[in-house]
Amino acid sequence: MEPVLRLWLNSMEEVISGNRQVRGIRQTAWVASGLGLLALLLAAIGIYGVMAYAVAMRTREIGVRMALGANRRDVLRLILGQGMWLVALGAMLGGAGGAAFSRLLRSFLFGLSPFDPIAYVVIASLLTTVALVACLVPARRATKVDPMVALRFE
Repeated sequence: MEPVLRLWLNSMEEVISGNRQVRGIRQTAWVASGLGLLALLLAAIGIYGVMAYAVAMRTREIGVRMALGANRRDVLRLILGQGMWLVALGAMLGGAGGAAFSRLLRSFLFGLSPFDPIAYVVIASLLTTVALVACLVPARRATKVDPMVALRFE
């Protein structure tokens, strides 16, 4: 009778933490979260690399624009506009791909429907914010281009 009584005296947290199936689900969730953060970091590095390369290739153009009277705000808007347009396109394509792929992952979505609009908005906002920061660094570097140095740049 004592083992039955012992089961009744355990807290719910002890019962859940002892359940192997729940432990496996938690481990899967931690691995998926880690891989998601790694993917976010790789996306930020990739966007930064593409934007830094684009700014480096357009150094002469930016110098000419600044020599002809463009101010730093105009250059910043030009570079950020180019980068964020690509991010917006990627977010739309990624949202459509995610909606199509979420049907296959329906069994892993605990407490979410495959087409949960709040989840899509939160993820798109997070990715857009990370991309904005990744685009801002090369854009700010472009605003500091000296027109004379840029025109001599080869």
